[in-house]
Amino acid sequence: MRVVELAGIGPGPFAAMLLGDLGADVVRVDRPDPSPLGTDPAYDLSNRNKRSVLIDLKSHEGPGRVLDLVERADLLIEGYRPGVAERLGVGPAECLARNPALVYGRMTGWGQYGPRAATAGHDLGYAAVAGVLGMVAAPGGAEAPPGIPANLLGDYAGGSLYLVVGLLAGLHHARATGAGQVVDAAIVDGAAHLGSMLWGLLAAGHWQDRRGVNLLDGGAPFYAVYRAADGGHLAVGALEPRFYAEFARLLELGPDAPGQYDLARWPELRALIAARFGTRTRAEWEAVFAGSDACVEPVLTMRQAASDDHLSARGTYVEADGVTQPAPAPRFSVTPGALRRPPARPGADTAEVARDWGVPSLDPSSDPSLDPSSDPSLDPSSDPSPDPSAGASTGASAGGASTDPSASASAKTSAKTSAKTSANVPAEQGE
Repeated sequence: MRVVELAGIGPGPFAAMLLGDLGADVVRVDRPDPSPLGTDPAYDLSNRNKRSVLIDLKSHEGPGRVLDLVERADLLIEGYRPGVAERLGVGPAECLARNPALVYGRMTGWGQYGPRAATAGHDLGYAAVAGVLGMVAAPGGAEAPPGIPANLLGDYAGGSLYLVVGLLAGLHHARATGAGQVVDAAIVDGAAHLGSMLWGLLAAGHWQDRRGVNLLDGGAPFYAVYRAADGGHLAVGALEPRFYAEFARLLELGPDAPGQYDLARWPELRALIAARFGTRTRAEWEAVFAGSDACVEPVLTMRQAASDDHLSARGTYVEADGVTQPAPAPRFSVTPGALRRPPARPGADTAEVARDWGVPSLDPSSDPSLDPSSDPSLDPSSDPSPDPSAGASTGASAGGASTDPSASASAKTSAKTSAKTSANVPAEQGE
């Protein structure tokens, strides 16, 4: 399976990485400009298991070179604002005309249409509007602001994973019928879809439309996080009565403790559980609950998780090229994923891809007649940049996944990069 990824940031690259982890031949089309994130490419793990070519989509020959790749691809991933790919000459119409069986994946935050489609955004905003951020309780209970689950909930759960499912479903159809199609993967759609079960509970009257008061959002004292004596935390998920009985026995709640589902006494039960956890360190409680069905686990940091006994036994985290990182997932009995390549460096694989994919136009050095300098009409400086006004103003696609290549980047990148990378967050949409 061959995949063309038009470079961006966030969920689009992660989706392409996931396909690469599963064995796809992923070619990332990078721009000549540096990444707006300013991260050393060696540490950009979302670009592992890929190869990179440099193509300036604003040059005369740029779109044609991408279409040469598209002609030989099964899937394409782009994360620009709606209309940008079309203005660059690599939209669905041009790509499907060149390759009718292509599955064209569009990764955005707001989707290809709707009142917000042309505006900038990021994971936090998409999850907020989709109604899922409001479910995330934080210390302080229902009246406190929602917690912020990094950018995992919107970008990757509601974005990347839904894009990959859509691409693979589209590929299955294309191989059966010869007809490609466009996959409109919007983070707001995917994030909303994640809440399907809870919408059913809401309709049935078993879920309140506010956070911190429900069974699965920290409202129940036996499905919550507690602080140990040393400041560590333990996650309690003793939902079923038999698991709760084991939990209560090992925590030594005592015979006078409120019943598990005595809702009127839940505040009393929560205080009792918190007091008990506060008597020992996290490690001591881990030893108490080890091997039991009490459903109590330590809350680990990233580095602690990488050295956890269970995850180490499974090889959930691995070290490659000196970098600790998650191993490919899920696991296959016959065709396991593997870390075949370190993160691609922009343009490092241009000649190799030109040869392997049979696209000599990618590597002008292999044929002097393809060198733009030999033909003044192909001088990129004579080609005005596409109009960035239709949705390329500030960061990762309108829909919010990738940086929009149609806008000027030089002045803004230098001014923004230091501030954004110091906070370790993605650049704004659209650059």
